[in-house]
Amino acid sequence: MEGVMDGWLARALPGFDGFAWPWLLLALPLPLLVRWLLPPLRGHAPALRVPWPERLRAVATGGGRGFDPGLPLLALLGWVLLCVAAARPQQLGPPVAPQATGRDLMLALDLSGSMAEEDMALGGRVVDRLTAAKAVLADFLDRREGDRVGLVVFGQRAYALAPMTRDLDSVRAQLDASVVGIAGRETAIGDAIGLAVKRLSAQDAGQRVLVLLTDGVNTAGVLDPLKAAELARDARVRIHAIAFGGNGGGLSVFGLPVPLPGGGDEIDEATLARIAGMTGGKAFRARDTEDLAGIYAEIDRIEPVRRDARPVRPRLERYPWPLGAALACALLSLLVRKRGAA
Repeated sequence: MEGVMDGWLARALPGFDGFAWPWLLLALPLPLLVRWLLPPLRGHAPALRVPWPERLRAVATGGGRGFDPGLPLLALLGWVLLCVAAARPQQLGPPVAPQATGRDLMLALDLSGSMAEEDMALGGRVVDRLTAAKAVLADFLDRREGDRVGLVVFGQRAYALAPMTRDLDSVRAQLDASVVGIAGRETAIGDAIGLAVKRLSAQDAGQRVLVLLTDGVNTAGVLDPLKAAELARDARVRIHAIAFGGNGGGLSVFGLPVPLPGGGDEIDEATLARIAGMTGGKAFRARDTEDLAGIYAEIDRIEPVRRDARPVRPRLERYPWPLGAALACALLSLLVRKRGAA
């Protein structure tokens, strides 16, 4: 039955893709089964009391003015159309090839002791560097719809907190849980780059990007930062290096930082610039949250990745057509009954 219905609809609907619920077509012979299998009503007591029994009897027995031979055919056709509508016929629409744009990014965040330096302003108050970096990174993640992002944190050692994933909520949760010193008080920039390169090695060429944020100098780890940059270059991993931090070591007057000449700003900008240059990336310097937000906006613009999505043919629901035809049958039978009763 389903095959016959499929063939009929395939001729009527080019691109017909079958029924979503074909098992509902089993209800087609239900009226005949009810008529054949249920025993006839016996006894003289009426099953239904109506004010016009003679007219109803005439219609039921085929006599009288209210009977029309077309009514059973309309009822049968209406039932078939209702069953077809309930089975949800579907038609394949024209092919659509959506253009998917996304990015594959690995974030490497410094959690060394110097990230506790309170020389950043956020929302009118002085905060430490890590708090400011988290705020900007959270906003960065909010705009990563469709992107895959991973997270590496490093101090004396480097750890992968989140693999490359589109579940940005999990990345954000890992970021929020990060605290200064959890990976050690020193700074292992080379190890962080090496771990990120290992994590990115499974990505397609041209889509391997590392965004490195640090506020210090490499003081720990087993891998030299420049040697790690060579490994990244060989693996075609592009590194954007961000030197982050104000002039630490200053005084605080009424809650506002006052930098001292030559105090506390020990960031190896030259090495970070060489790392970025060796891998085809860019080096940035951020002294406050506004600078950092602008840098991430710039990375937004320079790291688009357009993926060719496979063409798809959407399934279009066509149940309204048989449902509307069944309603038309019901209205037509009503008109026929009124005309016969006139």
